[in-house]
Amino acid sequence: MHLHFSPISDVISKIGANFGGTPDIGALAAESPSAALTGIKVRGDGVSYAADMSEPAAPPSLDPYAPKEIAVRVETVGVGKANQAFLPTLMLAVLAGAFIAFGGAFYTLVMTGSGLGFGPARLLGGAAFSLGLILVIVGGAELFTGNNLIAMAWADGKVTHGQMLRNWLIVYAGNFVGAVGTALLIAASGVLGLGDGAVAETAVAIAEGKLALSTFEAFVRGVLCNVLVCLAVWLCFAARSVSGKILSIVFPISAFVALGFEHSIANMYLIPIARFAGAEQVSAAGFLANLVPVTLGNIIGGSVLVALVYWVIYLRRPATGESAGPS
Repeated sequence: MHLHFSPISDVISKIGANFGGTPDIGALAAESPSAALTGIKVRGDGVSYAADMSEPAAPPSLDPYAPKEIAVRVETVGVGKANQAFLPTLMLAVLAGAFIAFGGAFYTLVMTGSGLGFGPARLLGGAAFSLGLILVIVGGAELFTGNNLIAMAWADGKVTHGQMLRNWLIVYAGNFVGAVGTALLIAASGVLGLGDGAVAETAVAIAEGKLALSTFEAFVRGVLCNVLVCLAVWLCFAARSVSGKILSIVFPISAFVALGFEHSIANMYLIPIARFAGAEQVSAAGFLANLVPVTLGNIIGGSVLVALVYWVIYLRRPATGESAGPS
């Protein structure tokens, strides 16, 4: 068996070892498809080696990212989101609205006719609703409430006010289209008639409960909701596997649903679907009276109480003489 060792100059150019240089992906890809993605070569004996073939490559870490690493990752992704082109941002936002609507539809069905008791039924419903954020995170989509974390990149001066607000407006509009559009499709599908109309009754009861909230209650529940949603997203940045991301999502999302907190994008499905089920008491004015304070609460909860708090802890540049934050 003949082994070919690249000259060290070639190795350096390929793996970008010259103080932050980028790997020569084309050269690596010519030698091995996996090397183009990982910088790892597989020798003829089947052993994985680093790009210079000098020593075996270290196995991928199974440990979660540390909190400071999470902060850096969240900020980096936020910069990318803020600079993303209009069309993909809008399309991904429509998908996210639909995904959250699927979670809302699943939640409504699970809550129908449950004899588990108040607490256990809401816990099960929350677990079912987690489907929405799982689809967003694993499948890939742009969710307004999660994108409130862009405030971390804004606080660090890597995103402008205009870039952040542009993303939020596009994503919010796309989420609305996706959620309401899915509500129309669910209503047309006949799903609300399941259980001799019991699903429709549950949908109406859920919407009526939301519309009965005072403006202040809706706002505070919106704040608390997006603290948990953004913490779920934050924890996903710690995970190194799909299963880890799913586990990171289920508990915070189940908690916010079980506790009755208010999610603006979820309400874009849960309130219109009641109207489509024939609840004439669900009006556009009532919908807006709920959506506005909930949205404002979501922004405060995600941007201030999660993004900006973690920015101060991990990314804020300390003043002269001030000790650095935790590592």
